[in-house]
Amino acid sequence: MSNSRSRSRRDPGGGAGAAGRDELVSRSLQSAEHCLGAQDFGTAYAHYLLVLSLAPELKDEVKETFQYTLFRWAEELDALNRIQDLLGCYEQALELFPDDEVICNSMGEHLFRMGFRDEAAGYFHKAVKLNPDFSDAKENFYRVANWLVERWHFIMLNDTKRNMIYNAAIQKAVRLGSKSVLDIGAGTGILSMFAKKAGAHSVYACELSKTMYELACDVMAANKMEAGIKLLHMKSLDIEIPKHIPERVSLVVTETVDAGLFGEGIVESLIHAWEHLLLQPKTKGESGNCEKYGKVIPASAVVFGMAVECAEIRRHHRVGIKDIAGIHLPTNVKFQSLAYSSVDTEETTEPYTTEKMNQVPGGYLALTECFEIMTVDFNNLQELKSLASKRPDKIGIPVIKEGTLDAIMVWFVLQLDDEHSLSTSPSEETCWEQAVYPIQDLADYGIKPGDHVMMEVSCQDCYLRIQSISVLGLECEMDVAKSFTQNKDLLSLGNEAELCNALANLQTSKPDAVEQTCVLESTEIALLNNIPYHEGFKMAMRKVLSSLTPEKPCQTMDTHCQNNEMSSGTGQSNTVQSILEPFYVLDVSEGFSILPIIAGTLGQVKPYSSVEKDQHRIALDLISEANHFPKETLEFWLTHVEDESAMLQRPKSDKLWSIIILDVIEPSGLIQQEIMEKAAISRCLLQSGGKIFPQYVLMFGLLVESQTLLEENAVQGTERTLGLNIAPFINQFQVPIRVFLDLSSLPCIPLSKPVELLRLDLMTPYLNTSNREVKVHICKSGRVTAVPFWYHMYLDEEICLDTSNQASHWKQAAVVLDNPIQVEMGEELVLSVQHHKSNVSITVKQ
Repeated sequence: MSNSRSRSRRDPGGGAGAAGRDELVSRSLQSAEHCLGAQDFGTAYAHYLLVLSLAPELKDEVKETFQYTLFRWAEELDALNRIQDLLGCYEQALELFPDDEVICNSMGEHLFRMGFRDEAAGYFHKAVKLNPDFSDAKENFYRVANWLVERWHFIMLNDTKRNMIYNAAIQKAVRLGSKSVLDIGAGTGILSMFAKKAGAHSVYACELSKTMYELACDVMAANKMEAGIKLLHMKSLDIEIPKHIPERVSLVVTETVDAGLFGEGIVESLIHAWEHLLLQPKTKGESGNCEKYGKVIPASAVVFGMAVECAEIRRHHRVGIKDIAGIHLPTNVKFQSLAYSSVDTEETTEPYTTEKMNQVPGGYLALTECFEIMTVDFNNLQELKSLASKRPDKIGIPVIKEGTLDAIMVWFVLQLDDEHSLSTSPSEETCWEQAVYPIQDLADYGIKPGDHVMMEVSCQDCYLRIQSISVLGLECEMDVAKSFTQNKDLLSLGNEAELCNALANLQTSKPDAVEQTCVLESTEIALLNNIPYHEGFKMAMRKVLSSLTPEKPCQTMDTHCQNNEMSSGTGQSNTVQSILEPFYVLDVSEGFSILPIIAGTLGQVKPYSSVEKDQHRIALDLISEANHFPKETLEFWLTHVEDESAMLQRPKSDKLWSIIILDVIEPSGLIQQEIMEKAAISRCLLQSGGKIFPQYVLMFGLLVESQTLLEENAVQGTERTLGLNIAPFINQFQVPIRVFLDLSSLPCIPLSKPVELLRLDLMTPYLNTSNREVKVHICKSGRVTAVPFWYHMYLDEEICLDTSNQASHWKQAAVVLDNPIQVEMGEELVLSVQHHKSNVSITVKQ
C-alpha cells in the first residue's frame, strides 16, 4: 500500500516536473548559444553538460556544437596549464559520447602532447576501431605505435632460430628441475609460455609497459594460459615476496638486452633478482635437484669488438669538410655526434648508436681481427656487482689492414646454458643490430698494419663504454701518437707527452678564441656533410635575390605599393635604398642549419635562423665571425617571436620576406606534419617575386618484393612463434609505413621502374591533388610486398635535390602491403595515392 500511495503522490507533480525540466533545457541551450557567440567556451560547455544530463535524447541534435565547444574550451585550459580540468572535461564528454571517435582522437592528442604515450595510443586505437576510415586518428595511431611497440618486437618474434634456441634452453632447465619461473621484461609473454608448455608448475612474468602488458594478457588468454601464468604490470625491481609472488623462484628467464648488451638494465635487474627473488645458486661440484637452486637464462655473455672503416658511419658522426658552399668552418667549433658526446657526460644515455652492419650502405672494412672485450657471468652475483665499480680495462688491438678508423663495432654471444647460444655478430643471420661506437677527435684517422688501436672498456651506468680511443704507431717512441683530446691521463706521461699534446692542440685561430662544442643528431651531421644540398640552396637563393634586386626600393615603402615597384624612385634613390634596406631571408627548417649564413654571403641580406639550442646559436655566431660577417648580421628568429607556434610572421610590421626555407621532408622519409598549412601562411608573407624553398616536391616510388620489410612490419603467422598465437595481437600495432630505410642496401627485388606518385607544390597550390591514380608497368614477375618512396625537391625548375641520393641526409620510407600481390611481367597495377594533411596512403588496385 505504501508504494502505491507514494506513486500516486508523485503523479500530480510529474507533468509540472517535466515542464520545468523542458524550460530549464530550453534556457540552458539559449545560454550556451549566447556564450558561444561571446566566445565564453567554459560557460557554454557547462550549459551543454546540463542540457545533455537533463535531456539525453538531444545528443544527436547538439553533438557537433558540443564537440566544437569542448575543443575550444580544452584549448583554453591547455594554454592555462589547467591539465586536471582539461582531462576532467574529456572524461565527462566521453561518458556522454563513449563511442565518439572524434572526441577519442582529440583526447589522445592532448595526452600525447603531455607525454602520456601509452594512454594516448589507447584513445587513438579506440577511435580507429570506431571508424576505420577516420584519417586523423589513423595517422595519430601510426605515429604513436612506433613508440609503444617498437619495431624490433616484430623482427625478434619472426626470428625462428632465436625462438627455437630460447625454447630449447627453457625446456632443458624445466626438465632438470627448475619448476618455478620468473620472466623479467615479458613483452608478449613468449618466454613465459615456453616455460609453461615445458611443464613449469609456477610461472610469473612482469612487464612495465602498459601497452605490452595488456597485449601479453590477450596473448596468454588466446593461448589458454592465463590461469597458469601470473602476469604483473610492474618492474622486476618492485616485486616483493610474498606480496606479489609467494616464494623465490628457481629460474629467471630474460632477454632484457640491447645491441650493447647492458643498455636494457639486465645487470641491475639480475642483481635485484639474485638478492630478492631467486633461490641461491648451486655451487661448483654440488649435486642435487635444480628445483632447490636458482639460475638465470641466459647464463653468461661474451662481448666482442672490431675496429672498422665505414664511410656511412663517418658521414653521420664526423664533419669531414672544412668549407661548405664557401662558408669556412673554424677550428674552434667542434661538432660531436650524440653517441660520442655521451662518453663524458653524467647523463645515462647510450654511448653508442646501432646499425645492421651487414646492410649498411657501402659496407664496412675490418681493420683489426675480432677481439674479446669482456665476459660476464649472469649466475654470479659478485661479478654482476663488481661490473659497475670495476676500473676500466685497457685494451690494445693490432691493426691488420690500412684504412680510416671510423668506429668500434660491438656484438656479443649469449650463452643461454652450456649447450645453447645466440650470436648477434654481423656475419650471422640474426634479428639483432650491432652497437657502433663512432670515433672522433683524432688528429689523424688513417691507420696501417703495425699500429695498435688503444681503448678503455668499462660498464659505467649499466652501459658498455668504450672510450679514450687512441692509435699507437710504431714510429712513435712515446706511447701517444694520435690521441683523443679528451684523454685526461695524458699529462701523467711526462714532459715529452706534454709537448706532444701542446703541439697537437695548436690552432690557427686566436690563442684566446672561444671554443664551442656543438652536439648534433647524426642526421644533422650528415646534412653538414651533404655538399650538393648546400651548393643547390646557394645557387637557388642567389638566383632569387638577383631577380629581386631591381625591385628592391619598394620594400622601404608601405607594403601596399608592391604592385608599383617598377615605377618607383630615381636611379640615385635606388642606390641609396639598396644600401639601407636588406633582403629578408627566414630559415625555419628544423635542427642545425647553416643556410642563413650562406644566405648572408649573397649581398645585402638579413638572414634569420630558427635554431633553438644555445650551443647551436653560439656555434653559428662563431662561424659567422670566422667568415667576417658584420656583427649582428645573423639573427635568431625565436628571440623575436613571442609564441613559437606562430613562427611564421612578418620580419617587421611593414616588411615581407624575400625567401622562406621550409622543412618539407623529415629525415625519416615522411612528409613533415602541417607542411601545406605552413606553405599557405608563408605565401602570404612573401614580397612580390619572393620564393618558398623548395618550390615544389615530386614523390617517386616503385614496386618491390622484400621479405625483410614484411618481417619488420608484422609477425608472419604462428610457425615463426613455434605454434603460439601471438601474431593477431601484436599485428594490431603494425603500421603501413616503414621509415628510416636505406633503399640502396635494402634486401629487395625491384618489380617496376620508378614512377611519379604525387606533387606537392608549395608556391602554386592549385597544381596539387589530394587523390591520384597511377598506372605502374610490371617489368619483372614476383610478389609485390611494398612500395618504397622518396622525393625530388625542386628549389626551382633547374635545381633539384634527390632524397634517395647516397650523399643525402634523408632516409627513405615504404608502404608495406597487408597482403602481397603476385604479378607477372608485362602486367599493369594501378596505385591509388591519397594525401591527407601530412599522411600519404598508397593502396594497390588490381
